[in-house]
Amino acid sequence: MPLAIALSTMHSFLPPHPGPSAVAGIYNASIGLALLWGLIISLPIGTAVALIWPRLGFVKKITANPPAGLASDKEWTDEEMPGFWMSLFITAMPVLLIGGHAILEVTLGKNNAVTKVFSFIGHDWFALLLSLMFAVLYFTLVRKVPMDTIMASCSKSVKSIAMIVFIIGGGGAFAAVLRQGGISDYIVEITQSVNLSPIILAWAIAAIMRVALGSASVAVVTAAGIAAPLIAAGTVSPEIMVLATACGSVMASHVNDPGFWMFKEFLGLSLSDTLKVRTSYTTVLSCLGLIGCLIMGAIVPA
Repeated sequence: MPLAIALSTMHSFLPPHPGPSAVAGIYNASIGLALLWGLIISLPIGTAVALIWPRLGFVKKITANPPAGLASDKEWTDEEMPGFWMSLFITAMPVLLIGGHAILEVTLGKNNAVTKVFSFIGHDWFALLLSLMFAVLYFTLVRKVPMDTIMASCSKSVKSIAMIVFIIGGGGAFAAVLRQGGISDYIVEITQSVNLSPIILAWAIAAIMRVALGSASVAVVTAAGIAAPLIAAGTVSPEIMVLATACGSVMASHVNDPGFWMFKEFLGLSLSDTLKVRTSYTTVLSCLGLIGCLIMGAIVPA
């Protein structure tokens, strides 16, 4: 749970995640400043929720039942395990490739040759594939693990996650049906005449989009397009508006969110338990983020 909460917090506040980065482009905001203010808001909020939420009574009563095969039953010796730094590098490799691509886009521009190369190797699916291939080669050539053993482990892992992948895809398909049904156009109509603080309005639009559409990335970009005219008034820092829009997009993860089903299936929870745990903590993160944005908005000049 602390890991899931940390990932949800990063999803809200921190470029180079695609959601906040895309909103920064729409608002003509500085990604560097958005990251700085986002760290100031997200570190205390994310840490507090990650430490407190798993200790709450209704959460402690829930028992996780991960599918068989997601974790190994074998007791590994120190000699069989890779070193700490190599383990860290293999784990962080896709993050470095994906994050490096986003950073290069900002620093060198999209048309730079190095950026174009990283746009391929830093794509999420290819970065994960490179990391997997590197891990296989490392264990085969350096640790001298037989290839048959590695392939047997891969085969067992695929069997464990296959159903999870199908369920996540189903959740994404349901969200696409809602988007194609025109619900975003309806939300635009009902928010155009509302007179609220730009921060609250941007957050509220993103939150409504999130609940209606499911995907946080789709919600944050759609909400940014609706709230973009609010930036022209110049009453709020564009970077704070980026954060307000992004944290609204994490609101109330539920059944039309692919991440909801990933959380449910990987932990082996029932639907009701997942609603209790994930929907509640994402709602708290979103609301605390709004409070942080309002405080920062009063401090940071427009």
